[in-house]
Amino acid sequence: MNLFPVYPLFDIEPVRGQGCYVYDKLGHAYLDFYGGHAVISIGHSHPHFVKRLQAQLQALAFYSNSVQNPLQEQLAKKLGQLSGLEDYQLFLCNSGAEANENALKLASFHNGRQKVISFKNSFHGRTSAAVNITDKESIKAPINKTFPVEFHAWNDLDSVAKSLKKGDVCAVIIEGIQGIGGIHIPDAAFLESLAQLCKQQDTLLILDEIQSGYGRSGRFFAFQNAKIQPDLVTTAKGMGNGFPIGGVLIHPRFQGSHGLLGTTFGGSHLACAAGLAVLEVLEAEKLIENARKWGAILLDELRHLRGLTAIRGQGLMIGLEFEFPVGDMRKQLLFEHQIFTGSASDANVMRLLPPLCVGEKEVDLLIGGLTRETIQKVQNSKA
Repeated sequence: MNLFPVYPLFDIEPVRGQGCYVYDKLGHAYLDFYGGHAVISIGHSHPHFVKRLQAQLQALAFYSNSVQNPLQEQLAKKLGQLSGLEDYQLFLCNSGAEANENALKLASFHNGRQKVISFKNSFHGRTSAAVNITDKESIKAPINKTFPVEFHAWNDLDSVAKSLKKGDVCAVIIEGIQGIGGIHIPDAAFLESLAQLCKQQDTLLILDEIQSGYGRSGRFFAFQNAKIQPDLVTTAKGMGNGFPIGGVLIHPRFQGSHGLLGTTFGGSHLACAAGLAVLEVLEAEKLIENARKWGAILLDELRHLRGLTAIRGQGLMIGLEFEFPVGDMRKQLLFEHQIFTGSASDANVMRLLPPLCVGEKEVDLLIGGLTRETIQKVQNSKA
């Protein structure tokens, strides 16, 4: 049997990781400024993370959600404390797409509607409902297009308000910071007005914090730069530092009932051990503060790069927009400087999503590599 060929692959085979680095089978070190799609939050193979998982694996890896699992309660309590959303409720699942599926389901249960408002260049996942609210037609099969979706311009309150007034919108979903779309940050005033409009129409506001959450923005959740309380917050990626886990944070005004939602593997013993380890390291090592500190330094230092037309971001979620496509430059950084970076739906945008434990050494290596490559790129374009 062969693998189904859906992924374009770099000719690199990482075999181990440590902190902000991964190492290939030949022993070469690569600086990870992409974190495997913003998944690596506390660093590769963090000793506390490894110890937590090993101990839980030796005790009990999995049993179903039909029995007591105190680890789920511990995870919910710790997540509430660190995020400041202590009065919210937590539903655990396995991925960001699954979190968004369940958030949409809860919204539709609540008001009985189907239409969803999303935003241009959004990305919310590849499962059935999640891909329907993602602004990329090429990845949607006909079976995905089972309910109406409107894609509005970023920060366009008038357009959204006009649609909401019809009274038929189930939910508005927006990323705390738009990731694959190129690192776009919603205005705080826009989010605050959006929350008010949704409340007036009994439309649920879903904050997709799958990529921007868990300290990446320098706040626990990126939406916390605005004064809002979303109805639903979805999270995944950095939540498990590589272990599959996702969650929906549910406003206390909503009530659960037996059978309303469900999952086989979500909230397993092993997943909860991973989730608790991440929160414990975030707190003990002050990684959210670290993200805020080094993100500010990067935003200041990188704005001087040659060929740069825009720089956007908060914390360690940064987008660099150049006057040229970045594909070749990303390959140069990877194969000549051993630095992983990320792409975006805009070919001219490079994403930086490193582990939150980066420090001076890693930042200097990135700045040095980018400076050399952008100078060379601009010089070649003028030759």
